[in-house]
Formats: sequence, structure tokens, C-alpha cells
Amino acid sequence: MTRRLLLPALMLVLAAALPAQNATHWGDPSLPAITYDVFWEAATPQAYTITVQPTGKAKYMSRNPTKPPDSNGPQDEDYELEFKMSPASSEKIFALARQAGYFNGDFDYKKHAVASTGKKTLSYADADHHFHTTYNWSENSAIDQLTRLFGGISNTIENGRRLQFLRRFDKLGLEAALKGMEEMTQNENLAEIQIIAPLLENIANDSSVLNIARARARRLLAKQANSK
Repeated sequence: MTRRLLLPALMLVLAAALPAQNATHWGDPSLPAITYDVFWEAATPQAYTITVQPTGKAKYMSRNPTKPPDSNGPQDEDYELEFKMSPASSEKIFALARQAGYFNGDFDYKKHAVASTGKKTLSYADADHHFHTTYNWSENSAIDQLTRLFGGISNTIENGRRLQFLRRFDKLGLEAALKGMEEMTQNENLAEIQIIAPLLENIANDSSVLNIARARARRLLAKQANSK
């Protein structure tokens, strides 16, 4: 392999190994920020980062640094979205961070080997502090709840991206995708559905979409409304 080819390969490895940079420099610098960063090569997306401030201002970034493009779905490209998190979730996130000592410690489970579900990093930063903890799985309740909540937010956003793609290129596929999302809500694997509420409303009101898919979109919207 030539030196010209080695450099891009090395850059991919570094991108996979390191969490997203400058996440805590986003937003209002006078406010604290909590960042959740994941890299799991076997997953889709392989990596994502969510940053939130107490006001609910939030940013999501996902990427697939080592995965080839998927010709049967949305492009595997870096993706960014700024959104408003619900007061209930943002308050819960900062309360759980406080319960976990703002991540100033080692929370990784080490009593025996557990299946790998990706490298996760929780960070807290304010004007005077910058703490972080990295783990695969934690038995700490606060860390576990944060992992589930942030994972649910990612699931919502990534499913929204898939719905956008299907609505444009494969409307018949919307019903199966929405059915899967309904099942995910039953298992509490989606969070902050209001992030994609405008898209769900558009699908529900689109007469060119199958009625069963429109009905599923309405049920998801009702689930979101009932969770307020």
C-alpha cells in the first residue's frame, strides 16, 4: 500500500477511536452542558453524540466513520440536527448527572465480562468543571437511565431520517417502518418523539400514503402528546 493510501486509512481509524470533538463548546458557554458520545462499529449509526444544556437546547450528531455506503437506505453521511428537548427530559438528565456525581468517577462494570454494546462516554462541563466517564455497561442506576434515554433519542431521530427517505423513495415501506416504531415505543426504546412530530403529521395527512401507515403515524403522535 502506498503512503498516499495509508493516510486516509489512518484517519478513519482515528475518527472511530475518538469521541466527537468540541461538543462541550457548542451552545451558550455560560451554561453547563452534558454530552453523551457512543462508538459501536457493529451498529447503525456507528457513532453518535448528543449534547444538551439546561434550557433544553440540544444537538445531535451521527456518523459512520468505517462503514461503506448503503445503497438501500439513507446515505451514510455525517448528520447534524439541533432540536429542543422537552423540559421533563432535560431536567431528568441534569438530575441524573447530579446523582452520578457529574460523572467524576469510574462507572464501568468490571465484576465479570459482559457483551460489548459500544464505547460510551458521558461528560459534564461548566465554567469550573469538566468531568467524564467512559464505560461499556454500568450497574449504576443513574448512568443506566441516561444511557437508555439518550439511546431512545437517537432511535427517534434515526427513525425519522428513515421515514424521510421512505416517504420520498418508497412510500409502501412506510407502514413497516412505522409499525416497528410503534413496537419500539411499547418497549420504551424511543424518546422525545416530538422531535419528528412535524414529519409524522405530514405522513398522517398525506393522502398518497397507505391508510394503515397514516393511522400508525397518528398513534405515534398521540403517544407523544400523552407523554407531555
